[in-house]
Amino acid sequence: MSPRPPPHLRCVCSSDTKGDGWGGGDVARVAPGGSSLSRGPPRRGRARGLAVDKGAAGRAADRSSMSRADASHASGAPPDSDPGRAAVASAYQRFEPRAYLRNNYAPPRGDLSSPDGVGPWKLRCLAQTFATGEVSGRTLIDIGSGPTIYQLLSACAHFEDITMTDFLEVNRRELGLWLQEEPGAFNWSTYSQHVCLIEGKGESWQEKERQLRARVKRVLPVDVHQPQPLGAGSLAPLPADALVSTFCLEAVSPDLTSFQRALDNITTLLRPGGHLLLIGAVEESWYLAGEARLAVVPVCKEEVREALVQSGYEVRDLRTYTMPAHLQTGVDDVKGIFFAWAQKKVGVGV
Repeated sequence: MSPRPPPHLRCVCSSDTKGDGWGGGDVARVAPGGSSLSRGPPRRGRARGLAVDKGAAGRAADRSSMSRADASHASGAPPDSDPGRAAVASAYQRFEPRAYLRNNYAPPRGDLSSPDGVGPWKLRCLAQTFATGEVSGRTLIDIGSGPTIYQLLSACAHFEDITMTDFLEVNRRELGLWLQEEPGAFNWSTYSQHVCLIEGKGESWQEKERQLRARVKRVLPVDVHQPQPLGAGSLAPLPADALVSTFCLEAVSPDLTSFQRALDNITTLLRPGGHLLLIGAVEESWYLAGEARLAVVPVCKEEVREALVQSGYEVRDLRTYTMPAHLQTGVDDVKGIFFAWAQKKVGVGV
C-alpha cells in the first residue's frame, strides 16, 4: 500500500453503473500545481492526506437519489430527451455497488483459482494485449469504470496519466474508497495477485496497487450518450492515447442504435491511431445490483464487430467466453463475455 497519497488526485463524486458509461463514484479534481477547482475548503482523505473536494456537482450528487436532470447538470450536459435512455438512467438510481461487487467479483465468479473461470479469462485478455507493447502512451481513459479497478491492473504499467469515469455518484464514491485506501474499501488484492502472477514480472501485488493508485489522476462524471461524454472543458487530457471500457455501453443503452451512438461518442475522446479495449456481456438482457433489476441490450460477437467498424476502428482481436453453468448464478441472464481490441483508423475525426 502506498505510504502517501498520490498528490495529483481529487475525488469528484457523480453517477455510473456496472461499468456505466454514465460516470460514478466521484473523486474530485485538482488543477496542475495542485490548486482546487471547486469552491470551498477541501476535505482531507483519511490518513493519506488526499484532498477530496466534491464541489457543486458532488454536493448535488450527495442526495440519496440523483435524478437524470441532476446528473446531466452535474456533467454540464442537457437532460436526456430520449425516453429509452431516460428510463435506463432512472433505473440506475437504485444501483447498489456492493451488491454488484458481491454478485460478480466475490466467489463463485470471483474465484480466480480455476484458469477456466470468467475472472482469469478477462484478466488474461487484458494482460496479453498490454504485453504486446502496442497499447501504450501517456494518457488512458476508463469509460464507465463502475465500482471496479481490476480492468486497469495491467494498463497502469503502460500509461502515466489515467482517468476513471462513471455516471453514478455511488460508483465514483466506491472508487474513491479504494484509491484513498479508506477502511471498508472493496478488497481487490486477489485480483492484483493474479495479474502479477500471469504477467510474470516478479512484481508484488502491493507494488501493482501502489502504481495504479499513483497513476489514476482523476475520477470524473461521464455520460456516453452525450456528444461530449466528459462534458465541455473536461480536465482529462484529450484526445487520449487509449480507452478501456468494461460492461458499460451495452448496460446503459436501450437498443443497438443507442449502443452504436454511445460507441461513436466515446470514440471522439481517442486520438487517431489510438487503441480501445472493450469488454462486455454477450446476449444479456438483464442483471441485478441489489434491488435494481437493470435492462441490457443483448449483443452478439458479430454485432460488436460491426459496431466497431462503423465507428472507424480496425478490429485487432475479438474473442468470446461462454459462461459455464456453475457461474450462471441467477444474478443475470448473461450467456458469455466478449473482449475486443480495436485501433482507431487514422483519418477518423476526434
